Amino acid sequence: MLSLIQAAGWPVWFLIIASFIAVALIIERAISLRRSRVMPSGLIERVLDLHRQSSSTPEMVQKLENSSPLGKVFAAGLRHSLSGRESMKEAMEETGRAVSHDLERYLATLGTIASITPLLGLFGTVVGMIEIFGAATPTGSNPQALAHGISVALYNTALGLIVAIPALIAYRGFRNRVDGFLIDMEQQSVRLLDGISPRQSNTRPGTGAT
Repeated sequence: MLSLIQAAGWPVWFLIIASFIAVALIIERAISLRRSRVMPSGLIERVLDLHRQSSSTPEMVQKLENSSPLGKVFAAGLRHSLSGRESMKEAMEETGRAVSHDLERYLATLGTIASITPLLGLFGTVVGMIEIFGAATPTGSNPQALAHGISVALYNTALGLIVAIPALIAYRGFRNRVDGFLIDMEQQSVRLLDGISPRQSNTRPGTGAT
């Protein structure tokens, strides 16, 4: 490892720092964006059963809110269940926006790393090219300096791509996963609304459809 750093020159330190940050973010997001953690299986059915049994106490709602991001959205709706469908919907939408922000945490940083690491590799390549040209003198070239400049250019180019490609794949994968979670949350929120506060019929009392 030390020999690689020496061969790649000082520009490689930017890529090493970026790689450590990328790995940490990928691990953190992989743990945080598990479906079982974001959207526990069967949660909507349990919440509806508790509501039908009139068991949605403040303590239960608080526990639901702390259980998962989806539970946080459901808890917001339950707190406004007595205020009508529109109030429930607005509360769940507002909480959903906050949940969306939490799910997207660090993704912008990961995307930035995927974008800038090839540029950092290019920067190292330019530094290596400068060293190559600096090795040329009117009396000839210094083979050792020339070899070092070439190694700096090639190592930084390769390391920039090695960091950028996994970071970009992870960013796109997490981005798609979050989008899928948000769509599923919206659908389950509609189910909760329909289960607790069904849509009102437009038919007036005492009249019938003809």
